[in-house]
Amino acid sequence: MAVAVEELDAKSARPAIPELAAVLADCVAGGASVGFMDGFGVANAALYFKAVFASVEEGNTILLAARDGRRIVGTVQLGLDTMPNQPHRADLKKLLVHRAARGKGVGEALMTAAEKIARREGRRLLTLDTVTESSGWRLYKRLGWTEAGIIPDYALFPDGTYCDTTIFWKRV
Repeated sequence: MAVAVEELDAKSARPAIPELAAVLADCVAGGASVGFMDGFGVANAALYFKAVFASVEEGNTILLAARDGRRIVGTVQLGLDTMPNQPHRADLKKLLVHRAARGKGVGEALMTAAEKIARREGRRLLTLDTVTESSGWRLYKRLGWTEAGIIPDYALFPDGTYCDTTIFWKRV
C-alpha cells in the first residue's frame, strides 16, 4: 500500500472530519485504549476531532493524516502545548490506524513524519504512552523509542477492563 502522510491545517482538517472520525471509531470498536469507551461512535469521534481542530487553529497541535490514495486510513497528533520550561519537547498523541490498513506501514509512516515535523518545530524530545505489549508498543520499540516505565492499571480498554500503560521517550 502506498501511503502518503499530510499535515492538516485548520482549513484542510474540517473536510476530513468524517474520515478521521471513522478511523477513531473503528479503533475504539476494535478494542483500542485511546480514551473512549464502548458505545463511542462516529458522531462522538467527529466531536472529538472538532476539538482537535480548535487546538490546531491555536497552534497547539499538529495533526497528520495518512492516506492510501484518497481515503484517510490513519492519523497522529503532535502536541506542542507544553509548559514554558519545556519548549524543546512535544507529546505524540492518538496514533490511530484503521484495522483494515494495519500491518501495511501506515503507523511507521505517520511516526516518521511526526518525528520530522517535531524537528522542524524545534522539538528535540518526544514522549508518548501506549498500552503495554500492544501493536503500538511493538512499533515504538522497533522505531527506537526508549521505555521509561510501566504504570499498572493506568487506563481502561473500551470494555472497561484495566490495561497497563508504558511511557516512552525519544530524542529526535
